[in-house]
Amino acid sequence: MQHKKRFYGRRLIRSLRQKEKILMETFLPEIELVPSPDGTFLDLSAHFGESKKEFWLEVGFGKGEHLLWQAQNNKEIGFIGAEPFQNGVASILSKIKEKNISNIRIFPDVVSQILHSLPSQSINRIFVLFPDPWPKSRHQKRRLINIETLDLFARIMIDSAELRLATDDSEYASWMLRLGLSHASFEWTARRPDDWRIRPDDWPVTRYEEKNRSGGLGPVYLRFVRLPRN
Repeated sequence: MQHKKRFYGRRLIRSLRQKEKILMETFLPEIELVPSPDGTFLDLSAHFGESKKEFWLEVGFGKGEHLLWQAQNNKEIGFIGAEPFQNGVASILSKIKEKNISNIRIFPDVVSQILHSLPSQSINRIFVLFPDPWPKSRHQKRRLINIETLDLFARIMIDSAELRLATDDSEYASWMLRLGLSHASFEWTARRPDDWRIRPDDWPVTRYEEKNRSGGLGPVYLRFVRLPRN
């Protein structure tokens, strides 16, 4: 059974170059996660082809800077990157191939579909970094962080797994925090203001983040843990 949600945003901002088209046609199928049409959960260990002690998921990896850094610095972890933006997918494919990175698998579409295909209690960490804030009130229903998504995260995360959220939009930061605090499956880890104002050492800065650091609130880093199941 497919779980396809409507996608709001752009899948392309420019046509793919010939080299990128070749990567999408030939290399992507080698590392792509494809949900089963009958609703069967994915066997992550089989997809990664080797023993991995944990599996981490990045939702909306953009051009992949953060995902690549994490994969290169945590080679014992299996990484799943979900991104419907085809230019971003083509960009990360080029770097994965160039750097011979073996612990990343890609889902090149709307994340809800892969969330429904992941087994319960299979993910140790989730990243959602600087998603589109959809600032207009009439567009807020399009936001990636909502109750439905948090419910899906809670299902696939193991107990004590970490959810990392980041935004540079003050209203979206309040939205994320409010939903996270009100959700029965999550606990906010912050104990002092610096816990959400300062980027952790293992949270690499990206060009997008640097570009948005001037003026306003600046980036907010929110970390939640998945509470133990009863």
